[in-house]
Amino acid sequence: MTRKYFGTDGVRGLVGKAPITPDFVLRLGQAAGRVLGQMGESAPGARPTVLIGKDTRVSGYMLEAALEAGFSSAGVDVVLCGPLPTPAVAYLTRAQRATAGVVISASHNPYQDNGIKFFSAMGKKLPDELESRIESEIDVPFTCVESRLLGKARRLDDAAGRYVEFCKSTFPTQFDLKGMKIVVDCAHGAAYHVAPEVFHELGAEVVAIGAQPNGFNINDGVGAVHGENLAHAVVKAEADLGIALDGDADRVVIVDADGTQYNGDQLLYVIVRDRIAAGRYRQGDDGAVGTLMTNFALEKRFGEMGVPFARAKVGDRYVLEVLEHKGWLWGGEGSGHLLCLDKHTTGDGIVSALQVLAAMKRAGRSLAELTADLPLMPQSLVNVRLPAGYDWKTDARLTDEARAVESDLAGRGRVLIRPSGTEPLLRLMVEAEDNDLAVALARRLAATVPAA
Repeated sequence: MTRKYFGTDGVRGLVGKAPITPDFVLRLGQAAGRVLGQMGESAPGARPTVLIGKDTRVSGYMLEAALEAGFSSAGVDVVLCGPLPTPAVAYLTRAQRATAGVVISASHNPYQDNGIKFFSAMGKKLPDELESRIESEIDVPFTCVESRLLGKARRLDDAAGRYVEFCKSTFPTQFDLKGMKIVVDCAHGAAYHVAPEVFHELGAEVVAIGAQPNGFNINDGVGAVHGENLAHAVVKAEADLGIALDGDADRVVIVDADGTQYNGDQLLYVIVRDRIAAGRYRQGDDGAVGTLMTNFALEKRFGEMGVPFARAKVGDRYVLEVLEHKGWLWGGEGSGHLLCLDKHTTGDGIVSALQVLAAMKRAGRSLAELTADLPLMPQSLVNVRLPAGYDWKTDARLTDEARAVESDLAGRGRVLIRPSGTEPLLRLMVEAEDNDLAVALARRLAATVPAA
């Protein structure tokens, strides 16, 4: 069934435009409350309880109030966590034995956008089935339970402090960060008051940037999507390392002392390699998951190591689906969404950074040394505007050319063809060991698509 409101990461859009309006969010809260109420509770007479967290966007106040009212009108109790990273809400939902968790955030998008995403009682993204059930309830006429059944609201004391302690618990007790100087870029987002504390309490000297949110500056020239800002700050501060999070702190980019950036593919490699070194990799039972966009070099290197590798659709929820299906523990995207299911139920930028730091400590080596045997392949991406009525999937000429390109690569690269999710564009990507070859082959593919 085609979903009307939910995308790959909840409901998202421009604030003030449908669906990110107070009236819609009110109905969304009530719809979700009705669905949760229908799921039943283990304790007789117990009522559903939902945790709500948010990032630092000015619109968060408005949307939080609308959500709270919607849940209350459906007889659901609400626990308000205030500004808090998305993975923190996932953790606290599980720790508090809540029925569900909700995060008000648009991740790495600018402040004009916002979104709503849900977590289950186990701290995982809601399955498609439940999101579809919520969607079916949204357009049901608004009805309020009687006064004695209305949900109540309270604030969770020290939500940030509880999450700081959780993050620290994922770092091996035999290690600390004493003697390290780390720049932490919080993207003026939800981790501004927790991320610096985590690394400081583990012993590092912390230089915090992007830690002065004002409601309007989230992701504005800072954070994981602006690694160049972090690189400059690391070099200027003469720091050992830089860690950049996005607005809701579920993704991470790391920069070394030289200002070299390491993306999610490289960091996933470091983490899996460390698990093997630590004896926590089950040969024959474990593997790793990337996406359609994961660099072919990572797949090739894992193959050389005997680590099974699978690709999921783009989006961390799909990476998680494949991990759970296969019973594996580690996966991620090049964007820095990393999943370490032996530490957390969802992607967590702080926890992922700690796993990389632990790998560096265990090996006694730098990131450059740990990734030296993973030279990423050059990628060439060509975007071609799709002509009206053109079905690229049935175009025999394009299909034949793609096969010819793959034959030319002879297992030393790959071809990816996929449509844009937001524009009438066909994305043609070629990876090869040589950049000039990747560019030439991508152009060959593009030349077979009819002009728009």
